[in-house]
Amino acid sequence: MAKANRSSVSIAPDHNKATLSKGQKAFNALIEQIEKRRERLSAWEAAMPAFLRKYMNQYVPLEQASIDLRIQLVHRMDQAYDEKGLSKSDRSTMAELISELAGALATRTDNPELKRIYERYSESGSNKEAVAKPDDTKSVPEAEPRDDVDLNSPEAAMQRAHEQMEQHEAQEAAAREAREAHRAQRKKTLKQRAAESRQKAEQAETSVSIREVYRKLASALHPDRELDPQERDRKTALMQRVNQAYDKKSLLQLLELQLELEHIDQTAIDNIGEERLKHYNQILTEQVAELDREIARVEAEFKDRFGIQTSADVSPGTIMRILSADIVSLQQSLHALQHELRVFDDVKQLKDWLKMVKQSLATTRFDS
Repeated sequence: MAKANRSSVSIAPDHNKATLSKGQKAFNALIEQIEKRRERLSAWEAAMPAFLRKYMNQYVPLEQASIDLRIQLVHRMDQAYDEKGLSKSDRSTMAELISELAGALATRTDNPELKRIYERYSESGSNKEAVAKPDDTKSVPEAEPRDDVDLNSPEAAMQRAHEQMEQHEAQEAAAREAREAHRAQRKKTLKQRAAESRQKAEQAETSVSIREVYRKLASALHPDRELDPQERDRKTALMQRVNQAYDKKSLLQLLELQLELEHIDQTAIDNIGEERLKHYNQILTEQVAELDREIARVEAEFKDRFGIQTSADVSPGTIMRILSADIVSLQQSLHALQHELRVFDDVKQLKDWLKMVKQSLATTRFDS
């Protein structure tokens, strides 16, 4: 629901008391936090249609063109691999490039020919794996009990007794640690139980607070009690909003509906008792946390869907700039790929290009 359609909920100081109490200030601060998070979610909802249009109309075609050119590049390198004039080092560089590029494209496009090319040039084939992997058919011999102690030797017997004593002491120490850990866990559990009991009591109080607001609205809006058809439809729609707010345990939405329907006025908001404010603030704190989780979910799904790094800072105000930068980057990549394809028309250009690639690979490895 847009902010303009909501009645603003906040506590204002009256003429008898110029300043707000701690609970009242917390109430207003929580309302403000909820509003900011609502605005961010609304901004995400508003920004997505334009983003998707530009993504589908501009980015996706460029991305497909890039994939097509890379596939062409793999085939051109495969064809040029056996050309005369290339050194062993040139072919080694080309094989590495083919393996890397064909492997990435095969995974992405599920192209059988690319898979065959990748397997032909890859250095991580079955032979290498066979060297790296242990032979599963050979079993590792189990450690057998010591039988090399000469019990007729006093020194050996003493050594054996000493080892048994150390083993016994180690077992005793482990048992003591386990008992202490158990006692500590018991104490911790008792504290946890007390905390859980307090939490359950507070949750019961907050549920009562929400239920009271809900019941007042439900009693006033019950559509079945309305004889006028138009008024019944209006109340039915309002009751749906009330039920949705109650299902989400959204105290703020219920209070907004009360103000909107004039079932309470600003004076009633200003005079909420401190004990009730305590419960209200707890509910609003939970709503802030829930909105934070929703924002995190929306932004994580956005990053995952459009291949953006999880550590990147995205917002509704920046996603179009990010997309524009990605489009420019893709366009530059396409120009580079078109240039790279032309080098295969001449062996000398190809060798120069491979030399440049080799230097780039060496620099990349050194930096990493």
